[in-house]
Amino acid sequence: MMSRSFATLVIGLSLLIAACADTESETEIAPFEEIVVSGPNVDADPSGTAAVLTVETSIDAICAVSYGEGDPVGAIATDREMDPEGHSEHRVVLSGLDPDTEYEYRLQGVGSDGRLYRSDVFTFRTPAAAESGFGSNLALEATVAEVSSEFSDTFSAANAIDGDLGTEWSSRGDGDNAYITIDLGSETEVGAVVFRTREMSDGSAITRLFAVTVDDGETFGPFPVGIEPIPVDFTGTVLRFDVAESTGGNTGAVEIEVYGSTSS
Repeated sequence: MMSRSFATLVIGLSLLIAACADTESETEIAPFEEIVVSGPNVDADPSGTAAVLTVETSIDAICAVSYGEGDPVGAIATDREMDPEGHSEHRVVLSGLDPDTEYEYRLQGVGSDGRLYRSDVFTFRTPAAAESGFGSNLALEATVAEVSSEFSDTFSAANAIDGDLGTEWSSRGDGDNAYITIDLGSETEVGAVVFRTREMSDGSAITRLFAVTVDDGETFGPFPVGIEPIPVDFTGTVLRFDVAESTGGNTGAVEIEVYGSTSS
């Protein structure tokens, strides 16, 4: 039997998809602006390939965003929160974007009051792709050797090295004990690493610091998480990334990146 929470999520998403598709009829669809407390705000990634939209609503709701070039259709992104009953702090990742491109988007929501909401059309522009100076991301060719835990198949460890900022690995409540081990396939001179933390709107699941252990030997760090490559200097095949400090909860990573030495 389908659980109440899962049923709520399925029904809510079905209504959202219908609202996204039905751009002509406004019957029984209220303005999204009626429930907005703050936002929407769009923070584009320096790569120009993704953006994070945040908005706060006055009622609990399930939120989705439709977006595209020249028209707010073509792609749909849903709220990344794990609460299927709805919530007021929304964080939606818009992925698959092109750098230096203008996009239009529209918010849709199913409120706890049972009503459908739809916003006006807004725009944002992605930045030109930033150069890291470290070459290609070697983690894209790596495999996951071990992981502390996975919240579900949707939040699998493989998401941390798939190059997609629209997916993420989440542990099942591991907090500071979360870790993921990746195998580069061969001995590699590493010149920089990146750990992009996942996060929840309630302030949990945010990794502050991480450490890297090479081939079950020397540990480097802790380093601050972020989007900028952190210079390192070691050679190894198997790298274990440990959460060294966090706000607890379902910690994990949106993306882990490994770059070769610039001298190699």
